[in-house]
Amino acid sequence: MAMMRILEDKGHVRHQQEGLAYVYVPTVSPETARKSAVTHLLRTFFQGSAERAVAAVLEASSMKLSPAELERIAAMVDAARKEGR
Repeated sequence: MAMMRILEDKGHVRHQQEGLAYVYVPTVSPETARKSAVTHLLRTFFQGSAERAVAAVLEASSMKLSPAELERIAAMVDAARKEGR
């Protein structure tokens, strides 16, 4: 409960009372949380480099990307290149 109260004080969650229980829900959308987590991951482990992160995923022995996945990734890279990202 103390951790949930801290998270609520920081604005990360809010609570609703349902009967005798409190139900905690996030205050940000999953997409916003995902972007924040990826940004933190890039800064913490890859010195802010998306290239290093992608290389780590591609080199990971446990990651077996299908040809379809590789095509979708290539399409995302092409789209980012066209958009100037």
